[in-house]
Amino acid sequence: MESKQEQIDRLLSRNVESVIEKEHLRKALESGKKLRVKLGIDPTSPDLHLGHAVVLQKLKEFQDLGHQIVLIIGDFTARIGDPTGRSQARKPLSEREIKANEKEYLKQAGLIINIKKAEIYHNSGWFLKEGVNGLFALTAAGTMQQMLHRGDFKERLAAGGDVTVTELLYPLLQGYDSVKVRADAELGGNDQLLNLLAGRRVQRHFGMEEQDVLTTPLLEGLDGKKKMSKSYGNYIGLTDAPEDMFGKTMSIPDQLVEKYFLFCTELPDAEIKLSQKEMGPKEFKEQLGFELVKLYHGEKAAHAARERFEMLFSKKEIPDDIPELRIPGGKLSALDLVAASGAAKSKSDARRLIEQGGVELAGKTLKNPLEVLSIKGGEVVKVGKKRFFKMAISKK
Repeated sequence: MESKQEQIDRLLSRNVESVIEKEHLRKALESGKKLRVKLGIDPTSPDLHLGHAVVLQKLKEFQDLGHQIVLIIGDFTARIGDPTGRSQARKPLSEREIKANEKEYLKQAGLIINIKKAEIYHNSGWFLKEGVNGLFALTAAGTMQQMLHRGDFKERLAAGGDVTVTELLYPLLQGYDSVKVRADAELGGNDQLLNLLAGRRVQRHFGMEEQDVLTTPLLEGLDGKKKMSKSYGNYIGLTDAPEDMFGKTMSIPDQLVEKYFLFCTELPDAEIKLSQKEMGPKEFKEQLGFELVKLYHGEKAAHAARERFEMLFSKKEIPDDIPELRIPGGKLSALDLVAASGAAKSKSDARRLIEQGGVELAGKTLKNPLEVLSIKGGEVVKVGKKRFFKMAISKK
């Protein structure tokens, strides 16, 4: 059992990129004062993934120490979209899209933090209420020079691109959230540092004590290169099915496995180092898959996911419980077969899978999306690495 001091030391060191002001935050944590710790998330996509979980885990550490965590659902700021790291302005989201995206956010965040003990706010609550007058008062908290000093804006302008006025306002809007909830500290990924620092500036403008800032490193996705993102397709979702979560984990580059252990599990550093020393690369990666599934689905599901993976990929066996895929008549194209299975998001995705050799019928790899197949019934079709179907003929 960790002492309070050990918990504080781990909070300020493990998976931490920067802390501003570190000694001020340390003293506040050691003082016994109950801090208000803020995290803002714009609902720009419908699901959370392990990249989001890194900072949510850090938020949980504050909560475990007895501090008040404050979760901001940026349903207003999502209409602009965070310009961080963008080579061009984001496409504005409609109110309908935002509501659809945020529907599952709290449920998914609740897999990590205790939602019942958190304060939850939607920032449309104050921005819509205060209107233009509030916006004018806020704009005085920053200058054009400060906003245009951002590296991503400089790069865009140097390349002949545009920076919209709404994008310039985004850091101030996010900073104003800290004023409204009276944040003592704010968390975010390291790419959010300039936005978090804007929160300090806005608080100072409104006569408040400036929040401390803690940033976490970014987690590379399954490709091992770009940061984890749904837009890049290199993510592991918090609500992925156990077998999908385990299977995706096994595709992580070997050199990133230790990082995933540190960023995405709660295992002690020493235990991770020992496992890495005692296990081979494949076994170490399987253990990571087990720990991730256990964290989000439970130990029973973790054992089942590992066993299923071994059966499908190590022993090259076909599972007994594969679903039936019924098709009318006995002939259809390879493209229509994959589309009918529902294993591809679209026909273009189905075409790509086939052309890349990702579809097998009765053990034969299909290459031509337009190839007409003769189905007798009973054949097994494999789509991707882990989707199996048994063919059946239905009457037209």
